[in-house]
Amino acid sequence: MRLGQGAPAARILAFGGYQPAQVVTNDDLAARIDTNDEWIQSRVGIKERRVAGPQESEIDLAVQAGGKALAASGLSSDDIDLVIVATCTIEAPIPNAAGRVAHRLGITAPGAFDLNAACAGFCYALAAASDAVRSGSATNVLVVGSEKLTQWVDPEDRSTVVIFADGAGAAVVGPSDQPGIGPVAWGSAGDKAEAIQIKDRQSFLHQEGQTVFRWATTALHPVAKLACERAGVDPADLAAFVPHQANLRIVEAIARKLGADNAVVARDIVLAGNTSAASIPLALSRMIERGEVQSGGLALLLGFGAGLTYASQVIEIP
Repeated sequence: MRLGQGAPAARILAFGGYQPAQVVTNDDLAARIDTNDEWIQSRVGIKERRVAGPQESEIDLAVQAGGKALAASGLSSDDIDLVIVATCTIEAPIPNAAGRVAHRLGITAPGAFDLNAACAGFCYALAAASDAVRSGSATNVLVVGSEKLTQWVDPEDRSTVVIFADGAGAAVVGPSDQPGIGPVAWGSAGDKAEAIQIKDRQSFLHQEGQTVFRWATTALHPVAKLACERAGVDPADLAAFVPHQANLRIVEAIARKLGADNAVVARDIVLAGNTSAASIPLALSRMIERGEVQSGGLALLLGFGAGLTYASQVIEIP
């Protein structure tokens, strides 16, 4: 299988995911704010979500997911020479998350940086990791998407508290004889940047839901198709479609327009909520665990969110 030509190759060796223990159901939310299970499910498709405790940081979540991916890859911490953490919810940006995650996993002296492309962050980070391996800048890369969104959400705002959740997902990227990560199709719509924002340190996350919904359901399926074209893959040949788990209605609308009729569509949002940069690797790690997708199949990833940013690539499932 070929996902690109003329360059050294990179592939994903393994995924790992982690969710906090605390489950918050729609009925739990309805007990304290003006909402109900039917209202939430009909609008965003979520039944429950996970919430990190006050002593559990996005660093803790990242370490858990990163450790699982590293263990599943068959590599040791000594084999990793670059760590990238995609996050937009880090409480303290200095020092960065990547250096702290690497240290706690026993990874010695790697390159380490954070990347903020919000909900598209994992796809951006995966592209950076692939390019680093293909160029020879790194041999094996740990890529983590980790978010503690609940610390930035107004607990009384039903338009956001019902959607956002906490979690982390990770992947290990390494060299390969044949490309296992296709060329990325990415971009941004800065003219709509204010549709999702945290204005300052004293503010909660604000989202213009209808603006984001219209943009996502009209502008993004061409990006997904472009990623398939760049990889030389027909959407009909995809084994899985794993978009950012923003809203079940958005996920299903994009899937219909994509025409990937044979693909299993990730619907992790139902039980995990919207975990931003963590949602794609978390969803795919759970699909692999449940046996919904098989090693060697092709999956199309599509991240999109605040910025507004978007990115998509085809990968070979490890």
